[in-house]
Formats: sequence, C-alpha cells, structure tokens
Amino acid sequence: MILCIGTTPAAQRVMVFRRLELDGVNRAITTLDGAAGKSINVAKVLATLGARPIATGFVGGDRGRTLLRQLALKRIEAEFVVVDQPTRQCLSVLDESSHTVTELVEESRPVTPGDYSSLKVIIQKHLSSCDAVIMSGSLTPGAAVDFYKEITQRGTEAGILSVVDAQGPPLVEALAARPDLVKPNRQELARTFQMSLGSEAEVIMAMRQVHERGASRVVVTAGTSATLALDATGLWKIQSPDIKAVSPIGSGDAFMAALVWRLVRKEDLGEACRWGSAAGAANALSIMPGELDREDVERLAGQVQVKRL
Repeated sequence: MILCIGTTPAAQRVMVFRRLELDGVNRAITTLDGAAGKSINVAKVLATLGARPIATGFVGGDRGRTLLRQLALKRIEAEFVVVDQPTRQCLSVLDESSHTVTELVEESRPVTPGDYSSLKVIIQKHLSSCDAVIMSGSLTPGAAVDFYKEITQRGTEAGILSVVDAQGPPLVEALAARPDLVKPNRQELARTFQMSLGSEAEVIMAMRQVHERGASRVVVTAGTSATLALDATGLWKIQSPDIKAVSPIGSGDAFMAALVWRLVRKEDLGEACRWGSAAGAANALSIMPGELDREDVERLAGQVQVKRL
C-alpha cells in the first residue's frame, strides 16, 4: 500500500472550448467534473497501475463529500479529516483552437492545529502497513512548515519509503529529515533555493546540493524537456515520448505515482523514471488529470529514452 497525503485536494472541473474569446460568451463543448489536487491525482494513477493507494488529507462541505464519493466509486481507499472549511474548486479551461490550457485555481483555506493533529493520527495508523508515503503539494495557509519533515521522520521510523513533492519552506524543512526522494520541477527547484537554472549543468549542480542536504534521490522534471534524476549511484537523463498532448495538468503527479510504484518494486532510479515519464505522457493524453489509461503507459514506456550520464 502507498499512503498519499495532500492537505489541499480539490473539486476539479474541466471545460473544453473550440475557441475561447475573452470578454465574451463562451459555450463549452465538453465539461467534466471530478476529484483532483496533487495527492488525489497520485492516488488515482496508482490505482490505475494496479497499486493500492490510501488517500488522506482534509475535506469540507458539499464539495468535500462529493470528492469522497468519487474516490469511493474509483475504489480508492480514503480516510480524511472533515474540516469546517469547504474543499476548494479548481477549473481548467482548454482552448482547442490555440492548444492552450488555462488553470483557474481557488486557494485553500486555513484549518486548525487540531485538524492537523487528527490528520497525524490517521497517518500514523497507516504507516506501518504501507510501503511508501507520498507527501504532495502545498500546505494549507498558516500550517507549520515542518509538517512534511515530521511525516518524513515517521516514515523513516516505520521503515518505509518517504517521498516529498513540494517546494519552498516545506521542502527545505523536509530535507533535514533525509527523505528517500524529492521531486520538484525545474521552476520549483529554482524558486525554493533562489537559483538561476538556465542550463542543464546548473540544474545538476542544484540537484547535487539538494542531495547533500539530505535527499537520497532527487528527480527534477521539466515539462516536455528532459527529466534529470540523481542518487548515490549515478545520474540519469530521461526524455519523454513525443506525443500530441491534450492537457499537461497532472502529468507531474502521474510521473510521481509511477516512479514510486516502480521504486517500491526495487527498480533502480533510472528505470523507475522510465515509467514515471511514460505515465506523465499518458496523463497528457487525457482531459481529466490523473485519469490515464494503463495501456498507454505500457505502450509509451518503450518509447522513453533513459541515458546514464
């Protein structure tokens, strides 16, 4: 089992337009509703790949109840803390004429310290029966920035893989607990450590610094550009397949899900990233984030180029 933690899940709506006109009336040709947010996307992809995810975090209000029902329909085990604040709503707008995707994101709202205490109880209950714990996304406003650090420490004590997909102070704090894997994208890495990462050499240098600060494995994605992966045994460059993307939203989460899925099967980092890249590409073929086709993942895995540097 893989525990998927995210404090800011979302009700997700995707609307597709043939041509979007600003300051005018636009009629969608397709509208889809679902459950999303980084940790939810990870859980959905893990379930599709045949793993057994457990999703946890905070939900509230009607949208929160709907999110839980949607997870249940997908047979994804979930145990969330119900809070007073409503679950946020996010909207993705796809313009077919320009091949663009615009995200309209409602920010999450603060929860109480007691809500975090309840979440920690749920997490602790599940850690001993899991192979990995994945911490994804931003924390709620006002949360203690060492939350991921504490969960990483608990994961280490439980003897399981601890994975952090975050940026800013929560990522910096987590490094002190020596996570097994961190996976920022290039922009997140640059913002977190206030670096200019214009070249591949600069990215690799930054990755080595993150590794020295505590992360056993460092994977840095960069959209359609090559992913770089580093651990104590070496460095890899992973080039994703050439596809005609529908929407890139959630592809980083799909990458994370497949990457961890293979790492718990004891594959090396480069080979695990092959599957991460394939899942990220497969996700981009779908309108709704995190709802890919496993056959696409298996087909695309053979097209990923993995090179040891």
